[in-house]
Amino acid sequence: MTAPLTVVAGSSTHTGRRRALNEDSSLACAPVFVVADGMGGHEAGERASAAVTTAFAALIGREALGLDDVRQALARARGAVDALVTTTSSRAGTTLSGVVISSVDGLGYWLALNIGDSRTYRFAGGELEQITVDHSVIQELIDAGELTAETAMHDTRRNVITRAIGGGSSGDADFWLFPADAGDRMLVCSDGLTAEVPDARIREVLAQERDPQRAAAVLTAEAVEAGGRDNITVIVVDATAVAARPGAVVLSDEVDEATRPREVLNGGAR
Repeated sequence: MTAPLTVVAGSSTHTGRRRALNEDSSLACAPVFVVADGMGGHEAGERASAAVTTAFAALIGREALGLDDVRQALARARGAVDALVTTTSSRAGTTLSGVVISSVDGLGYWLALNIGDSRTYRFAGGELEQITVDHSVIQELIDAGELTAETAMHDTRRNVITRAIGGGSSGDADFWLFPADAGDRMLVCSDGLTAEVPDARIREVLAQERDPQRAAAVLTAEAVEAGGRDNITVIVVDATAVAARPGAVVLSDEVDEATRPREVLNGGAR
């Protein structure tokens, strides 16, 4: 049976210039590509983010995942983080963002998920599209028209999130399901990247660096050079072959890379 989606990926992480610990964790192994940005201090964030990626590691090696698979992994992750809070009396918590390989009737799909302010983007046809929507005070102010994206970059509230796994939050994740095209490049990152490197520069790097590992490393290095005020984690995932119909595979140089409309699940984009 033909795999619905074949990918290659690269990942990179850095503590940054101002933090003693790297509280980010990531998982970049098919069919799961996720980044968790921990919070809580005194190693609580490090443990929380690691607990989340451990919960998703059980899905590695499967050909494709459905929404129920991801929700079950999220439930395991939340239970693991809640157990940390109980045993350490801390406010351990973490964001989670990423994409997993999915399928619909044998066709290749991306299933993106998000809780918090880490992000997942899609780069296709030369355009960079932010798939996820931040769960943050800043995003709410932007949505209300009280801030612009430019002024938000320097707002003192930019680290205040409204949903997390743990950390006293019970907010749910959002999900997006959309068809994959061969040639898609997915970017998953903690806010240590997006707080330092503007989207325009991220798009340039993704366009210029063909190797996903090199692209991830360059973006991480640029975030450090720009200030490195937080931990930085970057995953780049390239779709090299996509099942366009059951039993048929389309290679990356044989398709129109125009972005297709997304189907939004469980609240999705606002």
